[in-house]
Parts: sequence; C-alpha cells; structure tokens
Amino acid sequence: MSKKSNLTYWAITVAVAGFLFGFDTVVISGANQPIKELWNTSPAFHGTFIMSMALWGTVLGSLLGGFPIDILGRKKTLIWIGILFFASAVGCAFAWDPYSFSFFRFIGGVGVGASSVAAPTYISEIAPGEKRGRLVALYQFMIVFGIFVAFFSNYLLDGVGGENDWRWMLGVEGIPALAYTLLVLGVPKSPRWLVLKKDDEANAIDILSRMGIADTTKAIAQIRESVVEKVKSSLWDSKYKKLLWLAFLLAFFNQLSGINFILYYAPEILERAGLASSESLFSSIAIGGVNLLFTLLGMYLIDRAGRKQLMLIGSIGYIVSLVMVAYAFKTGASSSFLMTFILTFIASHAVGQGAVIWVFISEIFPNKIRSYGQAFGTGVHWVFAALITLVTPIFLDANEGIFKDNPWPIFAFFAVFMVLQLLFVLFIMPETKGRSLEDLEKELIKE
Repeated sequence: MSKKSNLTYWAITVAVAGFLFGFDTVVISGANQPIKELWNTSPAFHGTFIMSMALWGTVLGSLLGGFPIDILGRKKTLIWIGILFFASAVGCAFAWDPYSFSFFRFIGGVGVGASSVAAPTYISEIAPGEKRGRLVALYQFMIVFGIFVAFFSNYLLDGVGGENDWRWMLGVEGIPALAYTLLVLGVPKSPRWLVLKKDDEANAIDILSRMGIADTTKAIAQIRESVVEKVKSSLWDSKYKKLLWLAFLLAFFNQLSGINFILYYAPEILERAGLASSESLFSSIAIGGVNLLFTLLGMYLIDRAGRKQLMLIGSIGYIVSLVMVAYAFKTGASSSFLMTFILTFIASHAVGQGAVIWVFISEIFPNKIRSYGQAFGTGVHWVFAALITLVTPIFLDANEGIFKDNPWPIFAFFAVFMVLQLLFVLFIMPETKGRSLEDLEKELIKE
C-alpha cells in the first residue's frame, strides 16, 4: 500500500465512526411513532426520555471526550467508542420498558459525542494542510451516509417484525459497530499525540514516514515548537477567547438551523404535510439521498472554495428554504412544494454547515489544547441539539396557540437565526483552508 493510500485508508477507517454517529442519531425516526404507541408516553416524557436521551448522552460524551482522548490517546478512545455503539444497538433491540430503552440510547449517545471529538481530532492530526478539509470532511460524509442508510433501513424493515419492527431497526446497527471496532484496531496512533503526550519520537517518525512526510525531523520540530512554552496552558486562557467564540457560534448556529429537528422528526413532519406513513418513510430516504449527494459536493469544494464560501452559500440556502417551508405550512401548500424546500434546506446544510463544522472546529485550536477545544465546540453543538429535540415535541403536539396543528412558527424561528448566521460568516468567521495546524495557531492566537 502506498503512503498516500495509507493516509486515506486510516482516515476512512476512523471516519466510519461518523457512519455509526449518523445511523444512531437518525434511526430513532423510524421507531418514534411505534414506541410512542407501545408505551403510551406523554409528549413531555417522549421528548425528554425517548427522543432526546441519546442527545444528553452525546452532550456528556462530547464535553468529557477531551479527557480520554488526551490521556488514553485518540486510537484507544475510538476503540471504546465502537464498543459503546455495539452495546447501545443490542440493548435498544432488547429493551423491556421506556427506561431501559432510554438508558441504552444514552450509552449510544455517549459514543456519538465522543466520536465527534475523537475522529475529527485524529484525522486533522494525520492530514496535510492541503488535504485536511477533504479528509476531515470524510467524517461528515460518513455521518450523512449513515443517515441515508438508517432511513433506507427503516423503510426496508418497516413491517418485518410486526409490532417489533422498531427493534430490528435499532438492533441492526450492531453489525457495523462490531466491524468498525475491529477495523480501528489497525490504525496507528496520532503522531502529534505520541510526541506531545508520550515523548515517543521514534514511533511518531515511523508513522509520519508512512503518512508520506519527507522531512520527518522538520515535522517533529514544528510539533514541538507549537508547545514550546513551559507554562501550563488552559483552554480558558484569555488568548483563546476568540477561538472559543468561533467554535461556540459555529456550533450554536448549526443546531439553530433546525437540522436535527428535521432529521429526527422527518416522517412525522411529512405526515403533517399530508403524506401517508409509508410515503413519509420513503420520502425520508429522499432526504438522506440529497444529504449524501450535496455532502460529496461540499467535500469537493471545501479545500477549493474554502470554509467561509461554503458557509455563505449554505446560509443563504437556509434562509430561503426555511422561509418557504414556513410559508408552505402556514398556507397549506401542496406536499410536493413543501418537500422541494425541505430538500433545498438539506442541500444547503450539506454543502455548508455540514461540510464545514467538524473541519473548522478541529483545526482552529492549537496542538496543546486541541482535544479540549474540540470537546468544547462539539459539546456546545450537542447541548443545543438536545435542547431542541427536547422541546420540539411539545410544540409539535400543541393543542392551542399558534403552534396548534401547524409547525410553521418553528421554521420561521430557525430562519431568523440563519440570518444571524449569515452576518457571523460575513463579518467574523476567518478562512482556514490550506494552512498547517501550526501556521493556523500563529495566525489565530494573539498572545
């Protein structure tokens, strides 16, 4: 295997964590209604435990993920992530009540959160600057591929197990989870982690050489130079304030677009638009397919057009599509009209925020605090994802007020925040394409 092939293979293998992330978070959409009917849960209970419990696990996994990544290393953390996904899939398939189900969904959520820290961090640390965008974006591609497969799997398994088809939908994830756990055993440790945390230059040089780095001595020197100061550095030092705000705002706006709301509740939203249950599940496959196609486009453009340009395109697409979806629900427009702009929304996300978020957050923090900075950014992302998933069932099932039987105000709310995102991209967000991690550190941090 060539050195270039080595790098691509390692990146793809680690990015499979994203496939499990995408599958795990969206597979619940097919089980949403059957579980609600089976255990006769209230909207508040259903939102708090059934639908958002995995996201609270994700919050925990992302916020605390920096510690095992830093102490155990990127590779060992990725192995444990695979084990968590496997345990969650099997546990959900055999859950005996809503509480046991929620517990196993929480376990899977911890895996999702930790993977959103560990996988982009690992890939960004093995990728050269000119390829980093595409290689880290593999993780996002795998997320949307997992989402697509989950929607398709739910459609195929609908009715297979009768009243228990939802158990098959959730349990089938155990197969790719086990395969991933075995595959990730074969990837090397991060050379940056080996140098900075283990002082193991010999193995780091070997891995850098296998990555295709010609001057490994210079590469080691640059890594060491990035942490030359002896004073212990904290993520909360004032010099990192700008980086924290950049990560916070990007993650905040990602969720205030409404992307998880639409993905999680796609079948129910489409049923509200007049589609039958089977049609809504099939239409969910279209959502997954468009997501996949435009993520590929985002991967192609991210190292060419750059992160900022993709965010501009995505922001404008968000605003137009969300306004039109709100209009469609408000006026009772046809389901085909609504579906057109839901797919436009998905395309805008895939080519913009979807392609950019994991790349941008993984590259703006310096070597010495990257794992904790990544944990902060992803933690913000998942806190807001959990909050939105927690409260939206209450609005969807509202019996009075402007939300009664019509979710148009929810989409209008998200549209307003996408206008704010557009301003953030125009006036605050820096461009990061094509630079080494060490060069970015010098540019973004003011001592």
